[in-house]
Amino acid sequence: MPYTDIGIDLGTASILVYIRGKGVVLKEPSVVAFDRDSNKIKAIGEDARLMLGRTPGNIVAVRPLRQGVISDYTVTEKMLKYFIQKAIGKKTFRKPRISVCVPSGVTEVEKKAVEDATYQAGARYVEIIEEPIAAAIGAGIDISKPQGNMIVDIGGGTTDIAVISLGGAVVSTSIKVAGDDFDEAIVRYMRKKHNLLIGERTAEELKIKIGTAFKRPEIDYLEVRGRNLVTGLPRTVKVSSEETEEALRETTSQIVEAIHSVLERTPPELAADIADRGIVLTGGGSLLRGLEDLIAYKMGINTMTAEDPMTAVAIGTGKFVEFLAGYNEEDIEQ
Repeated sequence: MPYTDIGIDLGTASILVYIRGKGVVLKEPSVVAFDRDSNKIKAIGEDARLMLGRTPGNIVAVRPLRQGVISDYTVTEKMLKYFIQKAIGKKTFRKPRISVCVPSGVTEVEKKAVEDATYQAGARYVEIIEEPIAAAIGAGIDISKPQGNMIVDIGGGTTDIAVISLGGAVVSTSIKVAGDDFDEAIVRYMRKKHNLLIGERTAEELKIKIGTAFKRPEIDYLEVRGRNLVTGLPRTVKVSSEETEEALRETTSQIVEAIHSVLERTPPELAADIADRGIVLTGGGSLLRGLEDLIAYKMGINTMTAEDPMTAVAIGTGKFVEFLAGYNEEDIEQ
């Protein structure tokens, strides 16, 4: 009977599950809603996301992963169990082999927490893989060659930047600035500039629909509803894409600075490769309009976004399982 090999992209914002031979079978927000009184889980994934900021006192919708790291161990374990079962169905008799992706800056303790949670959720063998490596594999880069490739993976909670050659990261860094911080920057800006208090979900919608990191010739507008901080009443404000560029400027420049610091530490031969081959962006955060233009403008290096940036890490994690599957089954059993 064949083994089920699973790759999991354990993200702050969403969890993606990849199954060998089937591709990405599941993509859901990493949100869990549970009842405080009975400690029972009410909803997981998309159902729970709809409850964010809209729950009565006894029900809380939480994200058990903060900035790519487990902040609530038991909830993460239950969430993992739920997603693994949902992805493979309950009919499997053999426990799956799972590779899980973590940000490159996590400590050994944090890695161990992810590993334990995955074993508890029903894995037979767990392999931890670093995010930039998974992102590079998922973006279709052959990482085994002695060539420098620069990957910038902008997720929900962390941005991982690495220069990869011969299957490993030569220089890497992980900063806790990513998609969620874009949302928070928009919330702060709306409060300061328009005296309007908006929620996380509204900020995200604004970012997706008209958000931009680089000045564009055409200007888009979006009507945003929230609570006026002066009168305390609901109010609608028309926001332009130019304003989002201003709101996001500080956050995007932190990512640009981090890329710069990695390039400064890159060995000259690899730096030459990167100048030649360009920078590859992956992760949901890279979908922010104008981000690749901003990086290309600041670095003077051609920058492109992977074909399907959202799923690149999950696909790469899954392919890594296939790469492991090339080893003898017996070796892995040891």
